[in-house]
Amino acid sequence: MENMQYAEELVKEFLVFRGFTSTLQSYESELSTEIGRNFQVDKILDLVFSVYIPKYQLDRLQGLFTFFKQCFTSPADAELFSALIKLELSVLRYYVVNALKSGRQDKVVEFFGANGNYLLQKREDWQAWFALLKISTEKNTIKCLKNDIKQLNNKLSELQALLEMKETEISQLRRNSTGVDLGNMNVPNTSAADSSLEGQDMPGVFEESSASRSAAQGFDSQSSSSVKSSTRDEKLHKSFQISNAENEQILVTEDDFPEVKVDFQETFLGHNSSISCCRFSASGSNVASSSVDGTVRIWTYDSSTPSSKNATIYCGSEVSALSWECRSDRLLLIGTANGGIKAWNADAKRVVCDLSTSKDFPSVLDLKCSPVEPVFVSAAASRRPGSTIFDRTGFASLTVWHMKTWKPLTVLPLGEDPPAITSVCFNHNGKILAASATDGMIHMFDMSAGLQITGWPAHDSPVSSVLFGPAETSIFSLGSDGKIFEWSLHNQGQILWSRDCSRFCSPESFSKRMHEISLDSDGKRLLVTSGLVRAPIYQVQGHESGLRTLAHSASITSVDWHPTLPMYITGSADNSVRVTSIV
Repeated sequence: MENMQYAEELVKEFLVFRGFTSTLQSYESELSTEIGRNFQVDKILDLVFSVYIPKYQLDRLQGLFTFFKQCFTSPADAELFSALIKLELSVLRYYVVNALKSGRQDKVVEFFGANGNYLLQKREDWQAWFALLKISTEKNTIKCLKNDIKQLNNKLSELQALLEMKETEISQLRRNSTGVDLGNMNVPNTSAADSSLEGQDMPGVFEESSASRSAAQGFDSQSSSSVKSSTRDEKLHKSFQISNAENEQILVTEDDFPEVKVDFQETFLGHNSSISCCRFSASGSNVASSSVDGTVRIWTYDSSTPSSKNATIYCGSEVSALSWECRSDRLLLIGTANGGIKAWNADAKRVVCDLSTSKDFPSVLDLKCSPVEPVFVSAAASRRPGSTIFDRTGFASLTVWHMKTWKPLTVLPLGEDPPAITSVCFNHNGKILAASATDGMIHMFDMSAGLQITGWPAHDSPVSSVLFGPAETSIFSLGSDGKIFEWSLHNQGQILWSRDCSRFCSPESFSKRMHEISLDSDGKRLLVTSGLVRAPIYQVQGHESGLRTLAHSASITSVDWHPTLPMYITGSADNSVRVTSIV
C-alpha cells in the first residue's frame, strides 16, 4: 500500500501544478473519509460484471487486473497476489462462457486470438479449455466434410446416371444398326414349342451332366430318384418357364429399372481398401464391415443409436466372412483368408476366442450362426492355382462349432474330395442347413443328425450364393454364369422364378471375389452385388420389373438387408459402405 500513498502525493502535485483547486479540495475531502482508505469492492464488481463483460470490453477488463497486480508487488502480499490470479482466471472464463451463451462466437475467437499463445504456453490451467476448443473445431470440420461428401455423392450419382443414359443410347443405336427390332419379337407359345421340341433332349440345369452325377453320389436313393424321375413334359414346361422369363428380361432390361427412391442415406468412409463384407447386426442398429486389408469396423449409421459398440478390429489377413450372433448384437464372428476365425464380444470390446481351421483347409469362405442353438458353421476350403476365385478353391470342409466351449462338434459329411462349399444358410429354426458348391450342387443337411438329406444340381457353373426364401418353401441360388433361380423345396428340381443378371455378375467379375444375394425382410426384393457401380434390386413377387441402387464410384462387392426395415447396405471397391433407406 506504500505505492498507493506515493500515487496520492503525485495526484496532489499534479492538481496543484495545473491549478485544479476545486478538484484538489474534493480529492482531499474524499481521502479524509473511510471510503478513501480501501478498495471499493462493490463498485469494482459492478464495473466488471455490468460494464466490461456485458459490453465485451476485454482490453479494459485485462487492464484492470494488470493494475491490481501492480498493487501487490511486495513479498508480504504474496498470498493476496495468488488469490488475485485465481480471481482473474475465473473472471476471464466467465467472459468466455458469457460470450458463448450470448451467441457471440466472434468475441470468443477474438479472446483466444489475442491471448491464445500466452495462455497455452504460460498458463497450464487453460489447457483443458483449449482441448474443448479443439474438439469443437474438429466437430465443425467433420460436419462440413460430411456435407461436402453428401454433395459430392449427389453429384457423382448425377454423373453416373448421365453416363448410364448415354450407354443405353449407344446400346440402342447398336441394336438398331443390326436390324433387331425387339418390339416386334414374338415369344413362341407353349403349344407350338411342344410340337417342335417333341422327342428332343433339353440340355440344361434339369438334365444331369456326368459331373453332376458323380457329385451326387452318396445321396439317399429317394432324393436321387426324385431328381431323375422328371418326365419330358415337365422338363419342357420348366424350360419354357425359363424361356418366357428370359424373354421378359430382354423386353425390360436392368437398364430400364428405375432408381430407388431414397428416404435417407449414410456413407461410411472408415476403410482404406476395398470392402470384402458388410452385415447388419441382429437388431439392425449396428453394422460390421470388413476390407481386404484385414480391418473390421463396427459402427452405427444413426446418430441417435449409442455408439458404445463401435470398434476397430485388426485381423492381420484379408477378411472373407462376417456373421453376427442371431439373438443379440453381442458376438461377431470373423473369418479370414488364412483360416482364422475370431469371436469378437462387442460389449466387452475384445476377442473372446481365436480359432483356426485345419491346415488342409486354410481359407474360410463363409460363416453362419444358428438362429436358435449356440452353434455356428464354417465353410473352409483348400487352395490351388487358378484364374478365378472358384479355380483357386480346392476341396471342402464343413464344420459345426459350439459357441460356448469354442470347440468343433462335428464335420458334416460331403463325400470323398468334395468340391468347395461357397455359401451356407440356416432355415428359421436352425434344423436345416443349405450349402452351395463349386460343382453347381446345392446340398441340404439335417443338423440334428449331422447328415446330408438331399441335394440337386442347381447350375451348370459354380454356385456363388444360396439363401432360404421368406416362407422357407423355396431356396434362392446365384451361379457364376449370372443366373438366379428360386427352387421349390416341395417339388425338388422345380424352378419357381429366375433372372439373368450376367450384366452385373459377369464371369470376369468372379476373378477376385464371389458375388452374393440378399433378400429383404418381406422376401419381395432380391439385392445382388455387381461388377458395375450400381446393383439391381429384383422384385421376386408381383409384376414390377425391379430397381437400381444409387451409384458408388466402383463395383459393389457386398450387400445385406436390414432385418426388419426397408433398408439395405452396400459395400464397394471404392472403400465406402453405404446404408440406404428406401421409400
